[in-house]
Amino acid sequence: MPGKYPGHWQHVNVLVVDDHRVYRLLIGGLLHKLGVAHEVHCDGQAALDAMAGSTFDLVITDCRMPLMDGYTLARELRRREREAGRPRVPVISLTGRLGQQEVQRCLDSGMDGWLIKPITLEQLKEVLLYWLPDPRQRLRKGPITVHERLQETRPTRAGLIAAFGSWGVVQPLLESLLQEAREDLEALEQARVSGDISLTTQRLHRLVGSIAFLGATGLERRAIQLTDRVNLSGVAFNGAALEALCQEVERYLEELALL
Repeated sequence: MPGKYPGHWQHVNVLVVDDHRVYRLLIGGLLHKLGVAHEVHCDGQAALDAMAGSTFDLVITDCRMPLMDGYTLARELRRREREAGRPRVPVISLTGRLGQQEVQRCLDSGMDGWLIKPITLEQLKEVLLYWLPDPRQRLRKGPITVHERLQETRPTRAGLIAAFGSWGVVQPLLESLLQEAREDLEALEQARVSGDISLTTQRLHRLVGSIAFLGATGLERRAIQLTDRVNLSGVAFNGAALEALCQEVERYLEELALL
């Protein structure tokens, strides 16, 4: 792809952090297609360990992850940069929602911009063009939000091929998504039966990521709202809503399996 993308991208390195394997596969594949070197990791601590031994020009991180989330990662990175007197590395959050509270939390933790799931090649390219300009033309940047999803967009085979390039790219991502989502559904049911609030909200968050991967369905918005309600009033009080959401997610996964 010589000449198709900025030449200096051959010399940059991007760090991707997400606990969803399907997102690591997706973003890694898109970066490869753009000719950008990258590493992928599944939690914030692994990312910090990687940064201790390698130089990165941009970090794209999920906000909520086990072990260490994206907010903690960004705060710790900023602390290390200040102590070592190193230049600030742009940190872009990868999130399923971006309300006022989420924006403020991202800014408070030291993040610079946002990518709203799901993402495509063009949206990732937009982020790279904005945050990885030619060093001779580098300017001070402010926060940027990419791909604000406003309308429901049920995925189709043709639409996925248009977004990701070929069915050969889509199929393994789709298979991985279906496997992870079904595992999370099973774990969510166990958490619901046991009444475990922490595990219930954790699995709901993972389901939000899976559901949002291929398009806005309305289900991810309901899952986010339900997560807030479970945190507020517990699992038992929201048991019926949890069961209904799981049934709808099951039907959605069956639709995806037929694409």
